[in-house]
Amino acid sequence: MFVRLYDGVLALAAHRRASAYLSVLSFTESSFFPIPPDVMLIPMCLAKPLKAWFYAALCTLSSVLGGMAGYLIGKLAFEWIEPWLMGSHYAGAFTSAVAAFETWGFWYILLAGFTPIPYKVFTISAGVVGMPFPAFIAGSVAGRGGRFFLVAGLIRLGGEKLAGRMRKYIDLIGWILIALAAIVFALIKLNG
Repeated sequence: MFVRLYDGVLALAAHRRASAYLSVLSFTESSFFPIPPDVMLIPMCLAKPLKAWFYAALCTLSSVLGGMAGYLIGKLAFEWIEPWLMGSHYAGAFTSAVAAFETWGFWYILLAGFTPIPYKVFTISAGVVGMPFPAFIAGSVAGRGGRFFLVAGLIRLGGEKLAGRMRKYIDLIGWILIALAAIVFALIKLNG
């Protein structure tokens, strides 16, 4: 099922309305859809490198708007989705995310923007714990924007060869970025 979804999203990247599809994919991935927008962002940046920054900005804006929808799902409608969520393979990630939000808040949503874990897990969790909305928005913009602009920039610099490698190692890259951010955060806390 996921392979067909993934292949379908890749086909949309070549469509004349690809920008609209990228926007919809970015929005839905932040609230309920399982496929990350990178699978469209990368081929679109390869096809039109001069529009890479536009695509990254579109991805960021749409993802943050979708994150707001995920936040509202967590805040207002969690009782409706809780049985499904707790019965899905996202249950462990959701439980961990709720605990981390209560401790780290803004920093956690910022780092969540870079993880390979579906962003909806974090947006819904933020709504469930009632994370302050301005901090949620700021962390979402910084985290998701950082991720999408990094991907677009790397594709502009490295082209198709780098895109193939990124796809192969995207999870590893995400975890390395999280580890680096955690180290920086720890150093700031120790020196502050």
